[in-house]
Amino acid sequence: MTGDNLLGVPETRLPAEPEVVDALDRSTTVDDIAAVAAAHPTSSLAWARLAEATVDLSHPVTAYAYARVGYHRGLDALRKAGWRGQGPIPWSHEPNQGFLRALYALRNAADAIGEVDEVARLTEFLRDADETAPARIETESLPLEPPPSTEVFFIRGQD
Repeated sequence: MTGDNLLGVPETRLPAEPEVVDALDRSTTVDDIAAVAAAHPTSSLAWARLAEATVDLSHPVTAYAYARVGYHRGLDALRKAGWRGQGPIPWSHEPNQGFLRALYALRNAADAIGEVDEVARLTEFLRDADETAPARIETESLPLEPPPSTEVFFIRGQD
């Protein structure tokens, strides 16, 4: 038993989805991502990316729906991988990131629509699955370098 896993429940590791990752890497529009989700409807990663791509504070229900599908598809995959409703789902195992992203997106969308009890439940679920996941997702969303300044100024006058 190592780390914070005091119950000794083994980590759950989902199988890799290289075809989904490749298709998402080639996607440049929301329609492309939607096509990936349609082609791979059991992939929580595809649904999570679709939720992330459609998040809109004026219409959060769309992102909520996509995230909810990703969350439930992820629960199905976790159960198939031996998960029994508890235990770590480590972010460090890349195939788990789709489910954790869907869980995170669902929590944020639930917050946007004012579903307070759901936000609390999902926050606890994320913490129990992998407490580092929210920070990793947020960090990943930040630009690596700040964009160059577009500010222009002129100096007029004599030498």
